[in-house]
Amino acid sequence: MIFSEMRDYLKANRRATLIDMAHRFDTDPDALRGMLDKWVAKGKVEKLPQESGCGSGCTKCDTATTEIYEWKE
Repeated sequence: MIFSEMRDYLKANRRATLIDMAHRFDTDPDALRGMLDKWVAKGKVEKLPQESGCGSGCTKCDTATTEIYEWKE
């Protein structure tokens, strides 16, 4: 996967969770974080504040399901 595919995906969807992108690009969430960090550093993507899981209070939610990124343009 290349950065332009991630850019196009985020532009088209405006926001996406890390796990959605991992499924879309068939890539490990940790590998995607590294790529997303580069977009964040360029000021094109913003990592939105993370909610406290699903709200049930159990803290067992995978952070990839609640980690949301947004394209800034």
